[in-house]
Formats: sequence, C-alpha cells, structure tokens
Amino acid sequence: MKKLLNGELFFALFFIFVSGVIIYISSAKSASKVSQKAAAHLATQNLRQIYSNRDSTKWEAPHIDKSVLEDFAKELGLVDATSEENRSKILSHLELKPLPLTPPYPQENPYTKEKADLGKKLFNDPRLSLSNQIACASCHDKELGFADNKSVSYGHDRAQGSRNSPSVVMSAFGTHKFWDGRASSLESQSLFPIADPKEMAFSADKAVRKISKIKEYKDDFYAAFGTRKITKELLSQAIATYERSLMPHHNRFDRFLNGKAEDLSDEEVLGLHLFRTKARCMNCHNGVALSDDRFHNLGLHYYGRDKYEDLGRYEITRENSDVGKFKTPSLRSVKKTPPYMHNGLFPHLRGVLNAYNAGMANPIPKEGATYNPPFPSPDELLKKLELSQDELNALEAFLNAL
Repeated sequence: MKKLLNGELFFALFFIFVSGVIIYISSAKSASKVSQKAAAHLATQNLRQIYSNRDSTKWEAPHIDKSVLEDFAKELGLVDATSEENRSKILSHLELKPLPLTPPYPQENPYTKEKADLGKKLFNDPRLSLSNQIACASCHDKELGFADNKSVSYGHDRAQGSRNSPSVVMSAFGTHKFWDGRASSLESQSLFPIADPKEMAFSADKAVRKISKIKEYKDDFYAAFGTRKITKELLSQAIATYERSLMPHHNRFDRFLNGKAEDLSDEEVLGLHLFRTKARCMNCHNGVALSDDRFHNLGLHYYGRDKYEDLGRYEITRENSDVGKFKTPSLRSVKKTPPYMHNGLFPHLRGVLNAYNAGMANPIPKEGATYNPPFPSPDELLKKLELSQDELNALEAFLNAL
C-alpha cells in the first residue's frame, strides 16, 4: 500500500511538473509573439514617421536597377547616372508623389469647362458609333473605374476585342496611349475607337457629319470653341479635355504623403516600404502616375499560339526588340479595375502579386519552330522576389489604398 501511495505521489508531482513546463513554454511563446508584434509595430511606426515626412530625400533609397537609372538619365538630359548629383535628380523624378490638385493640360489644348462638358457628352454618346449603341463609356464605365471589368471588351455587333480595356483615369499623364502605344496624345487616341471595326465601327468623318445635324451639338461646339462648324479635330480636343480631367480625388495615400501620418494602417505602411524596396515595384511603377510610361515584356505574349498571340508594341514599331512588350499601366485606383494585365489574365490583384513573386512567366519557343520576328526573352527587370505571405498581404493592402 505504501509503495502504491508513493507511486501515485510521484506521478502527481510529475504531472504538476510537466504541466508547469508546458505553461511556461506556452507563456514564453505568447510573450515572444507579443514581443515580436511590438517590435514589428515599432519598426512600422518608424517607417510611418519617415514616409509621412514630405522630404523624400530622408527616405531609404528605392530599389531601382542601374539600367532604369541610365534610361531616365537620358530622358532628363543628364550625361550619366553615376554621379551623386545626377542620381539624386533621377530618384527625385521617379519618387512617389501625391497627386497634384489639377492634371496637366497641353498649351495647344488648354482646359475650359465648356470644352470638358462637351467632351463628357461626346464620351457618353453612342451616336458616335455605326450602330448608335456603343459609346466610349461602354468600355470605360465611370462606375467601374472608367474600365469595364471584363477580361477583354466587346464592341460593335458583340465583336470581341483582344485586350483588356484600360482605365481612362490618369490618362493626362504620360505620352503613350493604348497598351501598344499607337497614339502619342489623347487627341489622337480619342479617334481610334470610333474607327475600329471591333469597337464603334464608324469613322471620325462620318461621326462628325452625323452630329453636325444635331442643333444641340452645334450650340455646344460654339460654347466650347466659338464656332458651330464641327470638325474631327475639335471633336478630338473636346474628348481629350474630358479624359484629362479624369483624375482621382486625393485619397488616404496622398494625405499620408502630405504629412497625415495616421492615414495608412501599419500593414499599408509596410506595403509601401516593400513597394519601394524588396518588391522592386518602382522599377516600372514610379512618379505621380505610378507608371514609367514605357513598354515591358512580362512573358504574356503567347507567341506562336494563334488564338491568344499578341505581340504588343511590335505591331506598331516592327522592331524585334519590342516583341511582346506592353505599356506599364498606372496603379492609381487599381483596386477598382480588375481584371489585370493587357489580356485581363488575372481576376484579382493577389494573382498578379503571386506571379511577380515567382518571377512572372518565362515562355520558351517550341523546339524546331521558326519565329519571325525572333522569339523574345522576358524583361531583365523580372526577378523572383521571395516575399512571404505576410509581405504579400501588406503589398496588396498598400495597392488597395492607392
């Protein structure tokens, strides 16, 4: 009996000891997690104070490749990108900035309210199409971020296009228009859809003749331009003026950059930091528009696959180096304009981020096949990022705040 009691006492004491160890380890882990969270919060608060300071020279330098710096050095008329002074000028040009109060307008087509109002009316008028059913707004819906939320757009007689409809928002910035850069101004761009057989299937001249018979439009053109004679040049200027006016209101990101330190969450601040550094986003998405206005090959051209093939910029320039390249879109209001990429491949931002994290697509030519133009290689800026799920979450949160 005494041995039995001693055995029970031993097991009871052993159980108490083990329970104590488990509680201690659990408490230590909890304390460690709390400590890690506190440290992460402190680090984020430091980033918050740095980034909400309007002086971007105090920020950590963004991760931008040498080739990008050299490219922008040429654009800015600098001899090289190596000197500290020139590098500072380039980084200042590329750095993230809050939106200006008003978009830029060209001297040859300055803003007037009458012109913008006329442009808005034309933008929303299906009478500019052959069928009287397709307007600019059919593929650029105000309620959908001035895009259409379709992988590719549908036009005249339900004809299916081959590309995703880009948002018109932020179109005042940059030179190249369309995914392939076929137009170099909004005035030029505004006439392309009218004549495209898969879009409005008409012509600018026929559209002008049609609306010239409408007294209301003659009055509107007189108010905007001082003449009742409607021409395609004036029509394009009116639509372009309206499109330039489509700039987002200042949001939490803009207010944050202007010193409102609490307007972004901890996760969004971390996402901002990753955007500028480890995620390498600023190589292409930079400046106030978050676009370099350049063309890149992400490996999504489907070269050699007839149904899906799209050679992008090459179709305009016929330069072999442009095969598979498409224009960098602005990331402003990006959460409002799914699906993403020139072909609407990704329905969600997370899919885009996962693809970039993996280094994006790297298609290879079919063995024995002959390609003319030559089969392209993906952009050298693409690299595996090795972002964790928490980092991807933060980056996605930041993009949704833009």
